[in-house]
Amino acid sequence: MNLIQIPRRFTKSHWGGTESVILETSRRLLALGHPTEIHCPDALSSLREEVIDGVRVRRYPYFYPYLGLSNDARHQLDLKGGNLFSFGMLAALLRHPGLDLMHLHTGMRLGGIVRTAARLRGIPYVVSVHGGQLDAPEAEKRSYTDPTRHALEWGRALGALVGSHRVLDDAAAVLVLGRREEAELRRAHPLANIVYFPNGVDPERFATGDGAAFRSRHGIPTGDRILLCVGRLDPQKNQLLAVRAVAALLAHEPRLRLVIAGHVTSEEYANTLVQETRVLGIEDRVTIVRGIPIESPDLIDAYHAAEVFILPSIHEPFGIVILEAWASGLPVVASRVGGVPDFVRDGEDGLLVDPGNIDQVVQRVSHLLDCPDAAMHLGLTGRTRAHGEFSWDAATARLVAIYEEAVSARVVRS
Repeated sequence: MNLIQIPRRFTKSHWGGTESVILETSRRLLALGHPTEIHCPDALSSLREEVIDGVRVRRYPYFYPYLGLSNDARHQLDLKGGNLFSFGMLAALLRHPGLDLMHLHTGMRLGGIVRTAARLRGIPYVVSVHGGQLDAPEAEKRSYTDPTRHALEWGRALGALVGSHRVLDDAAAVLVLGRREEAELRRAHPLANIVYFPNGVDPERFATGDGAAFRSRHGIPTGDRILLCVGRLDPQKNQLLAVRAVAALLAHEPRLRLVIAGHVTSEEYANTLVQETRVLGIEDRVTIVRGIPIESPDLIDAYHAAEVFILPSIHEPFGIVILEAWASGLPVVASRVGGVPDFVRDGEDGLLVDPGNIDQVVQRVSHLLDCPDAAMHLGLTGRTRAHGEFSWDAATARLVAIYEEAVSARVVRS
């Protein structure tokens, strides 16, 4: 099969779970003999074409259909949730030779573009819902549109032209990360083919790392006990709770250090984190690593430098970093939100806490710091599951089966 993966943006400078999913499956699709490229708008990138880890990425000019949109607002939309349009991308999808299927990793107007190209070409498309569209908190949904509140939108006609409201209903399959969202989408789109499809991990990649090298690069003393939090610096990820929890935990374990690592999607929130460490007087116990390039060893080494991993999100469609922590053998403490409780078994391979509950976080983290046997048990159980249930090889094999079914169904109908 000749395939195209289509995210809203794809750049090494701003990396997250969605990018990891697309790259890892694309690499394996290529290895299985399925020509695969990534096509997307050129948001946050000056390169129209490049090869990332063996996968060709093609980018196209785009615009936001608003009057009075500032450059800062445009940048914020690029970072998170921007509803853009690209005539150049539509033209490219229509003329790409020998295309069998498109895999869409976003929605809205760009989703409508893919839907239109697929209908005109008579080929199927599949949609992955990465962002928890229906079960996201209202504050999270508002953050997607806040940059446009002082601008005048004129793009509704563009969305109507490409049938943006029909993207999920007309897809051959809609892949979701959580059971709750699966149920919500089935209610909202009863005719759509909704498929629960959890993310994966490369267990071999995360199996070994150099924790000492990570400490050396970031000036962290050997004796510090690291609590690691990996994720975008964004209110959704709620690293602020981890900062406050560490302030409480230091009375119990003065050697504790919080390491926060992730790309910044909210500069305001990143500054708030720094300010909070100063207010609490713990700035010397918190290390913030702003963005880790995908080719850097920092991410894997960070997991192997840490004792406990924490994901305190207020909203989390899946939590691919949990799989990375598991593959590294780390015990996990995570919020009981979104898709997380669908695969993390509380007390068996991770410890779940109610979102925003600092007392539970403090209790669970201190338990793992005090009980190395319990921490080791959780880490080993998680590692076993990462290898046995969540490898990208297994996920890609299932994805190929979904693609083949979609292509075969389209051939039968035509």
